[in-house]
Amino acid sequence: MTALVIAEHDHNAIKGATLNTVTAAAACGGDVHILVAGSNAASAAQAAAQIAGVSKVIHADSDAFAHGLAENVAAQVLALAGSYSHIFFAATAGGKNIAPRVAATLDVAQISEITKVVSADTFERPIYAGNAIATVQSSDAVKVITVRTTGFDAAAAAGGAAALEVIAPAADSGKSCFIGSQLVESDRPELSAARIIVSGGRGLGSAEKFDEVMTQLADKLGAAIGASRAAVDAGYAQNDLQVGQTGKIVAPQLYIATGISGAIQHLAGMKDSKVIVAINKDPEAPIFSVADYGLVADLFVAVPELAGAL
Repeated sequence: MTALVIAEHDHNAIKGATLNTVTAAAACGGDVHILVAGSNAASAAQAAAQIAGVSKVIHADSDAFAHGLAENVAAQVLALAGSYSHIFFAATAGGKNIAPRVAATLDVAQISEITKVVSADTFERPIYAGNAIATVQSSDAVKVITVRTTGFDAAAAAGGAAALEVIAPAADSGKSCFIGSQLVESDRPELSAARIIVSGGRGLGSAEKFDEVMTQLADKLGAAIGASRAAVDAGYAQNDLQVGQTGKIVAPQLYIATGISGAIQHLAGMKDSKVIVAINKDPEAPIFSVADYGLVADLFVAVPELAGAL
């Protein structure tokens, strides 16, 4: 029984989500291999070989993988699928883009966003916005799985000594092509990997107040900035800052929620944070039910005072 983890990388380094996915794969009890499909990605493949618990790294290098197009990466995964009992993807935008195509082509049921490995064929995953946990058992010969990375500790990025095998890449499918991208540049930590997140909600009242209040606190803490869906829908923050069931799932060491009521949709995305601090003037706000520390106060007074004291 051998599991294949599909690495997420930038062609130079392995992304943190891959380390959590390796931990999930290792919990199945067999060997763990990693596929690095990229363009001029030798550095990423070498980094993958250093991950603790990985016995083999497969490196497929082609211009067809330069932008992570689902059709091309899926073709490479499918070319290897017959040798594996489990195929693991991180439940990120990239993983969710590729995994369904692989599962459909193999004619198996995808097991989505697992948070626990019970055994090699049985897994736990949240449903109903995390209010219930489903235990799923699969009899498929090849199990295609996406991993909610907040549910697993990261494997050590160093200390491993996996064998590195270079293979011939799958041909470009020709079904899609990369046109361009518009990326938001930021000096702040990436939201899904940040150790500290300060997040704002509809209680901030406007985009101007959101920027003013959130920025000063985030600067003092070296934190990423997040937002509730209500704040994003109201135009206070950009879509890529949304934390929640339909946004990003995060589990930082410290999560500070300001002006966030605590709707189920938002709690599903952040309740696994190690320490949760809530600031809200409504003492009955649901956010206090998951907070480790709560402050009933006007955020426009409390947050500047907190930032000033740091």
